[in-house]
Formats: sequence, C-alpha cells, structure tokens
Amino acid sequence: MTTPLIGVSKSILKIKELINHVANTCLNVLITGETGVGKEVVAQNLYAESSRSSKSFVKINCAALPETLLESELYGYEKGAFTGAHKKRPGKFQTADKGVLFLDEIGDMPMALQSKMLHVLQSGEFSPLGSDQEFKTDVWVIAATNHNLEESMRKKIFREDLFYRLNIIKIEIPPLRERKEDIPSLIEYYFRLYQSEYPDNLGTRPDSDILAELCNYPWPGNVRQLQNCIKKQMILKSWEKIFEELPKEHPEIISQFTDDSQQNGSSHYTTSGFQSDRTRIISEFVDLSTSSDKLFEDISLKKIKKLASDKVEKEVITFVLEKVGWNRSRASKILKISYKTLLYKMNEFKVHPPVK
Repeated sequence: MTTPLIGVSKSILKIKELINHVANTCLNVLITGETGVGKEVVAQNLYAESSRSSKSFVKINCAALPETLLESELYGYEKGAFTGAHKKRPGKFQTADKGVLFLDEIGDMPMALQSKMLHVLQSGEFSPLGSDQEFKTDVWVIAATNHNLEESMRKKIFREDLFYRLNIIKIEIPPLRERKEDIPSLIEYYFRLYQSEYPDNLGTRPDSDILAELCNYPWPGNVRQLQNCIKKQMILKSWEKIFEELPKEHPEIISQFTDDSQQNGSSHYTTSGFQSDRTRIISEFVDLSTSSDKLFEDISLKKIKKLASDKVEKEVITFVLEKVGWNRSRASKILKISYKTLLYKMNEFKVHPPVK
C-alpha cells in the first residue's frame, strides 16, 4: 500500500503537481532532502501514478551494504562467482525489470560501483557477477540522497557523469521545520493510522495549545521523528512526557552564545538565554505591578513559553548575524534554516543591521 504524500504547504503541493507531470515519462528522478523528510514516500507516489504501477517496486539502500554485497545485490551472480555463491541469484536490476528501482542513499554508493551504475543507466545492459553474458533491463530508476551531491562532486567522491544521468528530474523536499503548516495534517494522518494498528492504545489528539507547541518545534528528525512521537503518545498517553524527551533546537548555537557571554565577563544569560534571577525573568513577560488577581489572570505558561522562545530566537539570530558580519546566507546555514525563513524571522523580530 502506497503511503500518501500528506501536506498542504506550497512545497508539497508543487511536489504533487510535479509527480503528476513526470510519472509517465520514466525519466530518471533524483529526490533530495534531509533524513526523514519522506523521500521514499515521494518515490512510492511516483511509482503509483505511473504506468509501471502493476510491476515491481524494488528498493535497495546503498548505504546499508558493503561494496561487494551491494554489487551482487544490484546485478546478481552466477553459481560459484564467489565463496558462498552456491546457486545462481538474480539482482535488483533483473527483478525490477519493467518496474521501478529505487536507489536509496545513492550518495553513499562507493566510487568503484558508480562507473558500473553509469554503464547500466546509459546502455540498459549489465552482467551478473561471474558471468560474461549481458542482460537487458528496462527499469525506471528513482534515486534519493540526503547528501549534497554537488559538494560530493567537488570532493571527487561522486561522479559528475552519474549525477547528471540521475538528475534529469530533481525533487527537493524541504525539512518539516520549513513547512509547519503540514504538521496538523500529518498528526491527524498518523493518529488515524496508528489507531487502527494499536486499537488497545488510543492516545489523545493534541489540543490547540499542544498543537501550537508541536508546530513550533523544529523537528530535526523531520516526519520520521513526528511519526515516532505520535506512536509513543499512543502508548504513553502523555504529551508532557513527549515534550520532555524532544531534543532541544540548535544546542551548538546556544552553547556558543553562552560561551561568548561568559568570556565577556557577563552572567546575563544562561544556556536557555534568560537572566538567572527569577523575578527579572518573569517581569520580562508579565506585569508584576498589577494586583494578585489580575496577575494570575495574565500568567499563562503556554503564552510565556512562546514569548520566551521568540526572545531566544531573536537573540540567537542577532548574535549569529553580528558574528558573520550580517551575511544572511552564511547565517542561515549556521542556523540550519532556509534563507527565506531567516528573512521572515528577521522581519518578525525586527532584526536589522546597524545603520552606517
């Protein structure tokens, strides 16, 4: 069963549109994106929408196998081709004939195998290990990677000719933190899915406050991390425990921020970016001069947490921009957010370079 491509963001809608355009062209596709964004889901949807959907969808993870085993898995082998080859075995190119071969983690394929892969893609022919016979194959190759292949080419660890052979159609999937509007739909989908799989462990869907927290979290593990959190919530039935176990965002930036403050002889910031004095912390977000009744009406932990999170983000963004001389492109890479997201946050927090 094909997993649907869930999302309402512009990027996901564009990917869905592109899938419809290219599914029947059988042009080689390269899917890129961070680990856990859903590259295999996009590959499955390409396959499902194509005229090859009645044939095989064969997957191989190029990072999971050593070089010799990967070669035998791809091309097959004859009996006696190597120690342990007790009988003839077809490879993935043969079993995927007329269908789709999904090469996951193509960026981890050893250089020695890349030239042989290029030959198959160019000629449609291959020889199993231990055989002089050439076999023809008609497969639609869809590859995926979380590596920057342009950088890999510069480092001479990925062949340029193979890259251009694979990169006829490129589909880049943004990380989940850059398409937060997709999070509610994903949560609903996985709740429905896991409720059918675990009917005795019905968790609770997030209320509006918890949903806001989930949408505000950066999800470094992307959709896969979100999936696991939903599954865990079904068992634990506690969103508080889920939040406690979520990794913090960009700890290396916060740490650098703290170290710099300490070097300057300042104890103004702790690792969370707030002043250490309790009253001074609270006074930044709540008017403590009001009466107790009014004060308690104003105190909302969710609201204060959002204000505090915004304050930390603003301080960290300003710090990094100052450190790199307001080079926004470099800052976005350090912060691990897109250039567009950085511009949005700079505008939201009114962060501007000093007037010269």
